[in-house]
Formats: sequence, C-alpha cells, structure tokens
Amino acid sequence: MHDLTGFQRDLLFIVAGLDGPNGVTVKDELEQYYGQEVRHGRLYPNLDTLVEKGLVEKGQKDRRTNEYLLKERGRQEIESRLAWQTQHCPRPILEQTRGLPVDAD
Repeated sequence: MHDLTGFQRDLLFIVAGLDGPNGVTVKDELEQYYGQEVRHGRLYPNLDTLVEKGLVEKGQKDRRTNEYLLKERGRQEIESRLAWQTQHCPRPILEQTRGLPVDAD
C-alpha cells in the first residue's frame, strides 16, 4: 500500500467498507468525506489502478453498472496499513487527543 496515493488508499477503504459498491456509490462516499466534488476523470482511473495492482476486482452488476470488490490482497494491505498506523499512533495517544481544541495555525 506504500505505493498508493492517499486518494487511492481512500478508495480502497471505501470499497472494503461497502458491499460491492458501484462507481457512483464510491464517488458519493468520497464526496461526503472530502466535502467537495470528485470528478469521474479522477475516480475511474484510480479505481482501475487498484484493479491493475490486484487489490480490487471489477465486475459487472448489470449491463451498465460495474461493481468493485475487495480482493484478498487488498484486505491484507488494509490490515497491514492499520497495524502500521496503530504502531505509530497508538490508542492512548488517540484517547489523549479527544476533546482537545485543535490549533488554528
């Protein structure tokens, strides 16, 4: 996962968290998280990259709609990433920061 962009990691997490989402569903989730429009020209090439890397499988839901499914390698990459994040930002640190004001700087 170290070779993915942040956007691609976000896509991978969204695909993992939903049951066979289509591109529009993934786009909607990203737009809700980012608070801004995600263009098709950015979304679909990055989904295709995840497919090419063997992290996500692209299938057909119907004649007009594709669906994206997390592959085993994608699941392993997410687990590895979460373990790395926990190592570098352990739970006690996260608990200490809850409720603290964020610097405006």
